Amino acid sequence: MKLITLEWVAKAEGDFAVLERESRVRKQPNYDGICFHAQQCAEKYLKAILCEADIAFSKAHSLTSLIDQALLVEPFWETWREHLAYLSVYAVDFRYPGMSADKEQARQSRKLCLEFRKAARQALALDS
Repeated sequence: MKLITLEWVAKAEGDFAVLERESRVRKQPNYDGICFHAQQCAEKYLKAILCEADIAFSKAHSLTSLIDQALLVEPFWETWREHLAYLSVYAVDFRYPGMSADKEQARQSRKLCLEFRKAARQALALDS
């Protein structure tokens, strides 16, 4: 595996670790943070897949744009489009005043991230 791919995986796993820690907090959990790190984990795994396949990508945070490119090497990932579109909204808007995630959105974001992370790690031949 390419070094840059491993770096993206490490960044994705960092976001996953934060998501998991924050998901266990009982007093004042940061639901926005959970959703943001779920989106970030998925984004970084998509970029790892693209790096490994030598597919250039922009610095954008749109998971649907990234999945369009990833379909060149993972054509069955079209089934992830709706889930990744759900996570995409947490990339920017929820980090600023005016929008806040709730417990259900955090739960759903975590669930989708877990599922996509598993698929991405399998595609990269990494342990689940």
